[in-house]
Amino acid sequence: STMEETDREAVATAVQRVAGMLQRPDQLDKVEQYRRREARKKASVEARLKVQFNKPECCQVMSITLNLTGNEELRKNHLHITFREVAGNHLIYIESKLCCKIFKSGLSHHQTQSVCFFFFFAFLSVPEIVRETQDLIERGELLQAHRKLMDLECSRDNLMYEQYRMDSKNTHDMNLIHTYFGDMQKLSEELAKQLWMVVQRSLVTVRRDPTLLVSVVRIIEREEKIDRRMLDRKKQTGFIPPGRPKKWKEKMFNILERTVSTRIEGTQADTRESDKMWLVRHLEIIRKYVLDDLLVAKTLLDQCFPTHYDIFNKLLNMYHQALSTRMQELAAEDLEANEIVSLLTWVLNTYKSTEMMGNSELSPEVDVNSLNPLISQNVVDQLLSKYMSTLTSNIIGWLRKALETDKKDWIKETEPEADQDGYYQTTLPAIVFQMFEQNLQVAAQINEDLKTKVLLLCLQQMNSFLTRYKDEAQLYKEEHLKNRQYPQCYVQYMIAVINNCQTFKESIISLKRKYLKIEMEDTLSSSHTSMDATLDIIAKEGCSSLLDEVFMDLEPHLNELMTKKWLMGSNAVGTICVTVEDYFNDFAKIKKPYKKTMTIEAHRRVVVEYIRAIMLKRISFKNAEERKEGAERMIKEAEQFRFLFKKLAAGSGEDTEGLCDIIEAIAEVIKLTDPSLLYLEVSTLVSKYPDIRDDHIAALLTVRGDASRDMKQTIIETLDQGPSQPNPNYVPIFKEITVPTLTVPKLLK
Repeated sequence: STMEETDREAVATAVQRVAGMLQRPDQLDKVEQYRRREARKKASVEARLKVQFNKPECCQVMSITLNLTGNEELRKNHLHITFREVAGNHLIYIESKLCCKIFKSGLSHHQTQSVCFFFFFAFLSVPEIVRETQDLIERGELLQAHRKLMDLECSRDNLMYEQYRMDSKNTHDMNLIHTYFGDMQKLSEELAKQLWMVVQRSLVTVRRDPTLLVSVVRIIEREEKIDRRMLDRKKQTGFIPPGRPKKWKEKMFNILERTVSTRIEGTQADTRESDKMWLVRHLEIIRKYVLDDLLVAKTLLDQCFPTHYDIFNKLLNMYHQALSTRMQELAAEDLEANEIVSLLTWVLNTYKSTEMMGNSELSPEVDVNSLNPLISQNVVDQLLSKYMSTLTSNIIGWLRKALETDKKDWIKETEPEADQDGYYQTTLPAIVFQMFEQNLQVAAQINEDLKTKVLLLCLQQMNSFLTRYKDEAQLYKEEHLKNRQYPQCYVQYMIAVINNCQTFKESIISLKRKYLKIEMEDTLSSSHTSMDATLDIIAKEGCSSLLDEVFMDLEPHLNELMTKKWLMGSNAVGTICVTVEDYFNDFAKIKKPYKKTMTIEAHRRVVVEYIRAIMLKRISFKNAEERKEGAERMIKEAEQFRFLFKKLAAGSGEDTEGLCDIIEAIAEVIKLTDPSLLYLEVSTLVSKYPDIRDDHIAALLTVRGDASRDMKQTIIETLDQGPSQPNPNYVPIFKEITVPTLTVPKLLK
């Protein structure tokens, strides 16, 4: 029988073993020593067998094991079997290999292996190995712990496999084995937990303790091999042990992915409420962390993993994906204009720059040209659109505020500041263009296209702003006219407004030169022309309002001209000249192009007002003596004006001669002593100044005081046929001068 055969084999093996111990004569002296050693071994094994065999689950699993043998005789007697009966006193000498022969009869190789392994390993050692493995895990000796865990799993899996082969439907027995090895599952989970902790901190671990990381990778590789083996066996037999495949490599990559995401998300330390620069800080921390991590991954981490893991590229993709997710989250927030710029600058420029992915130390593994965009073009366009709309409202707001602030200065009791050349100015152009400049520099960080759009926006808003500026300057003038004592420094601030027009012009040109490509010049030409025109109007109206100031002060003195008082020696023109010169001391603070215009215009208006005084017919000379005296006074006063305006126009290259010549030409008509030559003198005047109308000639002849109505009529009618020979530079002056018509009482005569 099988029992007898087993006994015989056991005895034979024992004999062989004893023979092996007694090869040489000197070994006979040690027989007693050998006997005591083997007795101790035997006692130890028996004690352990007794403990294990008395456990109920052990008896149940033993029952399963014997059932697996398929041997009828064993199945009948299995409840009465003890190990002593099976192996007798020789059991202690049976080697693992020999053990397989105990159930040799009728068993396959796998079955006998499972049974023997289980007897001598599982029954006797499972709890002890579990304890040892637990200790190893706690001590951080992960490789050794895993080796023991693999042994435990191997014995359980083989036993289950034999059970499956014998009776695949017997779930009760299968569960029994599973339960017996229950602690082993917890060990696997505990070990995995330790591995994932190392994986989570892999970028730190690789610097401090690379060996630990290598051990973790080796464990994962072992598990991958076992997974493959088990899956192959499943294909062939349909059996796979519980918990397989473990997929620890896949889990490791999942853990790495979560770690990377958490690392990116965790860099936001502040909110807008706590720090206006929260986003800039957040993005800078991300940049620093990602670059540091990837450099470590490339130089150190890559060496701890097998090449087929492609660990650096996998990590690179994880970081890219995590960054893409984070940037999309940020893009979806309600960002302010400056935050949109910070985000887009980072996403479109910083990310691929040498400060980050384009860092030379990451090359050639990282090719910035092959990196996908962090956010889609659609999202970029939405952000840019939102930025432009926010910026538009901001610029409108800033410009309005800047103008309001400037207007407050206009009513100050102190003069405006002057630039380095002594010209009055306010801070408005500097504030406006500094704001434009800042926004253009910001836009330039993102791309050329946005920079151009922002420049167009700035100039478009500037256009509207200048119209408001013009209206405000007009209101300023109107308010002043209600009470000329207020504001105290009206003239000086109006000069500053005029000068600002020149500064605005120069700043627009400078801004275009700096930020606009030459090929885009045409798109702005019409808006530029429009702005220049508005600025010229503001400056012209400003100059005009200042001259109004002058002539309001001159009015009482102009009213004295061509009166009896004037003829008797009034100093009206002397006062006029002093007043004009006094005003022009302030007007010296007007910038050159406008100051030249002012001087020409003042000169012209003085002459116009003088001629107007003649045409008002306030005096009619009684005789040749009065005519001579009046004419000479007119010539003398023309010379005073000429001298004054030559002085005021010094260095401007302006021709001031012609205007005063008109006064002298009129004086010659008045001075003429021979009435028969009057037609000739008048016709010379008309040919020089063809805009003289009939009513002007009639008024002039009235002032002369010696021409009859018929003579006036004849001269006027004859003149109509005469040719005109005006000076080509002559600017019509008489058309501005109206002659008063007859009063009602004269009509009644």
